[in-house]
Amino acid sequence: MRTLLRRYRRLGQRGQSLVEFTMIVPIILMMALTIAEFGVAFGTNMTMIEATRGGARVGAILVDGADSLGCPGYVGAANVDPQIVAAVQRTIESPNSGIALANVDWIHIYQADANGNPVAGTINEWKVSSSPGGGPLVCGVHLDFSPGPVNWPASGRASVLPANSIGVSVQYRYKLFTPLSALTGLFGLSQITMVDSTAMDFEP
Repeated sequence: MRTLLRRYRRLGQRGQSLVEFTMIVPIILMMALTIAEFGVAFGTNMTMIEATRGGARVGAILVDGADSLGCPGYVGAANVDPQIVAAVQRTIESPNSGIALANVDWIHIYQADANGNPVAGTINEWKVSSSPGGGPLVCGVHLDFSPGPVNWPASGRASVLPANSIGVSVQYRYKLFTPLSALTGLFGLSQITMVDSTAMDFEP
């Protein structure tokens, strides 16, 4: 009789352990997927930060295009924004950037106010072209973006005091890649819209 009781107790303990295990595993798996998703999203955002910084830095140095910034043949106001976009594109298309070109909504080049926000009516928007890779060659980069209307021509940018500030912004649709996307998709959260902006004063 005692032997039977011991066996029942052991079976009960094993059953309890199995139930606890099946309850804990989904939680651990969810945590692991969340950490993986967050890590990739964080890396993507860091790439966007580097891209906007690089673009703003080029724009701050070029100002109105009087200097080619080491790219012979690209002097003049008409070549300023293409060089800014080339700098942004060079970063987002670098190896292991984590950014899919098709998910980049736009690149904005604009006059920035004291808070780094766009001054109304000064946004020059560039979008992914219909034939990526077939754009003009700018400083060693075939542009994958095409310009829209020019609302802030480079010819009107000045580095004399009070100097203008230039801003570069990128919007990207980050799509979840782990199985979490199936769950979050039920709530319309299968992707995250990321926007990063950098503003810099023109160099005198």
